[in-house]
Amino acid sequence: MREVWAALIAASEAGETVALATVVGVEGSAPRHGGARMVVWPDGRIVGTIGGGTLEHRAVQQAISAMQAGKPRRFTVNLTRDLGMCCGGAMDVYIEPQKPVDHLYLFGAGHVGHAAARQATMLGFRVTVVDEREEWNSAERFPEAERVIADPRAYARGLDGAAQRWVFVTTHEHALDQDLVEILLPRDWAWIGLIGSKTKVKRFFLRLRAAGMDPARFALLHSPVGIDIGAETPAEIAVSVAAEWVKVRRG
Repeated sequence: MREVWAALIAASEAGETVALATVVGVEGSAPRHGGARMVVWPDGRIVGTIGGGTLEHRAVQQAISAMQAGKPRRFTVNLTRDLGMCCGGAMDVYIEPQKPVDHLYLFGAGHVGHAAARQATMLGFRVTVVDEREEWNSAERFPEAERVIADPRAYARGLDGAAQRWVFVTTHEHALDQDLVEILLPRDWAWIGLIGSKTKVKRFFLRLRAAGMDPARFALLHSPVGIDIGAETPAEIAVSVAAEWVKVRRG
C-alpha cells in the first residue's frame, strides 16, 4: 500500500493527473479484499493492484474514462456473469480522478506575502515562500508553507513553468520585482501576478521591451493584481488576490 501513496504524491509533484481505484465492496469469493488500491495513469500504467486479469483491465479502462470526464465513478462487476471468472463473487470499485495540487510560489515574505500565504493555504494551495531574509521568512510567520531562504533571482532561474504552478511577485524592492518578472514571465504558468500600480507596470514593460522581451508576454502578467474591491491593507489586498485566484480556477 505504501507504493500506492508514494505514487500519488509523486504524480502530484510532477503535475500529473491520475486516478485512484479502491475496492469498496466485496461479495463472495474475490481476488482482493476491501481497501485494495491501485493508481492508474492516462496511458494505462498502474501502481498497485485490485486483482489483476480481466477485472483489472476493465477497471483501468473505467479509470481512464473517469480522468477524461473529470468525475469519479463506481465500477460494480459480477466476476462470473460479467467477466467469466470462476470466483463466483462480486466487487465494487470506486474510481476517483486525482488532479495535481496547485502550487503557489510566493516571492516576498513581507506583509502582503504573509497575508497571501494564509489565503492560499485556505484555498488548498501548496505554498512555497521565497525570500532570503530569514527574519521575515520564518517558520513562525509561515507555519504551513515551505520556505526557501535563498537569493530569489537564483531560485527563479531554476524554476520551470507548469500548468499547476502559480507565481506571485510581491517583494520589498522594485528592482527585485522587475528582475523576477524578467526571469519568470517568458515561461508558462497557471497564473503569474505582480504587486504594484499601473504606473509601475508600465515602467516595467518599457524596460522589459528594451531588454528584448516579446511584448506578447505582457498580457500574461496579472498586474495590478487582484479583484478591484478598494483594498488598502495587506489583509484586504490578500483577499482581493485570492478572489482573482478563485476566478481563474473556476474559469
